[in-house]
Amino acid sequence: MDERARILALDRAHVWRPFTSHERHAEGDDLVVASAQGPWLVDLDGRRYFDATSAWWSQVLGFSHPRLVAALEAQARALPHVALAAATHAPAAELAAELVRVAPKGDRALTRVFYSDDGSTAVEVALKIAFQYAAQNDRRGDGRPARTRFLAFPGAYHGDTVGAMSVGAVDDFTEVFQPLLFRDHVRTHGQVPRDAAGWESLCDAFEATLERDGETVAALVVEPLILGANGMRFFAPALLRRLRRACDHAGVLLIADEVFTGFGRTGRMWACEHAGVVPDLLCTAKGLSGGLLPFAATLATDAVYEGFRGDMSRAFLHGHTFTGNPLGCAVALEVLRVMEEEGTLAAMVPQASLIADAFTQFAALDAVQNPRALGMVGAVDVGTGGYLDGQVGWRIHEEAKRRGVFLRPLGDVIYVVPPLNTTEADLHFLLDAIEESLVAVLG
Repeated sequence: MDERARILALDRAHVWRPFTSHERHAEGDDLVVASAQGPWLVDLDGRRYFDATSAWWSQVLGFSHPRLVAALEAQARALPHVALAAATHAPAAELAAELVRVAPKGDRALTRVFYSDDGSTAVEVALKIAFQYAAQNDRRGDGRPARTRFLAFPGAYHGDTVGAMSVGAVDDFTEVFQPLLFRDHVRTHGQVPRDAAGWESLCDAFEATLERDGETVAALVVEPLILGANGMRFFAPALLRRLRRACDHAGVLLIADEVFTGFGRTGRMWACEHAGVVPDLLCTAKGLSGGLLPFAATLATDAVYEGFRGDMSRAFLHGHTFTGNPLGCAVALEVLRVMEEEGTLAAMVPQASLIADAFTQFAALDAVQNPRALGMVGAVDVGTGGYLDGQVGWRIHEEAKRRGVFLRPLGDVIYVVPPLNTTEADLHFLLDAIEESLVAVLG
């Protein structure tokens, strides 16, 4: 048995894969990755594949960036872990200060940082903060909490913990868990819009709800500008500004889930910056650690933080064993330093233009619809199938794989989110391979 067969045999005998049917796991022609560098995965035979997904959107600086690896190694030798409760350490304190420095700026300031483990928990933390803040600071005359509801976008994905699923879409991923979710406390409106008029109508509906029932709402949760897992659905910055104003008018907190859109993915450090909006709570993960290890943070304003001041009964009683883990903090600090010293956001502007131009040109094929791009995100529709039933996207995935590109579509949505520092030559390789694959499948 060769090495690839040996590893696949062990994997199929013992590993439980995420988002993968048992049949697909048992029969799929899967990559066995031996190493990774920049945007490239390398299999056991030495063949390279451009990972257009950036390992589920996390590799903002590419795989194995030497400065991130060095920061991880140095911190592991000095202090790999300590519980962040009655103790602290330099990487946690310094990273918090840096995150506050680079946070969106405007009519309020994000000044506090709560660490956690991944995107789902960053959102879960924000939901619990918003709920407890309302419970402690806005009670009805009978002493009961007044604000016990959340507003959320249709089709949104915020993670796989129970709270994060509750404010996400009830769809193929979450329907089986419906009895566990606090859906009675979450209000959405309609379906995911497919055009500008639909987004305007959705915003109108949220404004009306906040005007009518805002005193019952703790927070509105939004993926700013791009609904990622739903198929890279874009909406205009002006709508985010409208929601910010409506939340302020109703005294409702705005939670921005920037787990995907943050750390430069949309061309700004934060997607909220395109709208000139500062949320009350901001969730970040994925790119925060350069995709090197699990790490997340939830940023809050001083006004929210002050709502927990008092005795122990008012403390935010939430945490994880690895909250503020020194390894994650050290790597995240280095991510920020690299991005600043290398001018990553400015340097990616020509690459972003290449993506936008290429995806516009893809729409010349009759079966390709709705080209869209923002920063280092590009997407097109190649059919109407969803994540579980889309077939065309997976046929294009197989064609791209033969050409050295790993796509992993969102059903019948083909998209790319390459590292922000992808070279022009590598990006041309990626986009040319996608064009060839589209033509091979769609004609």
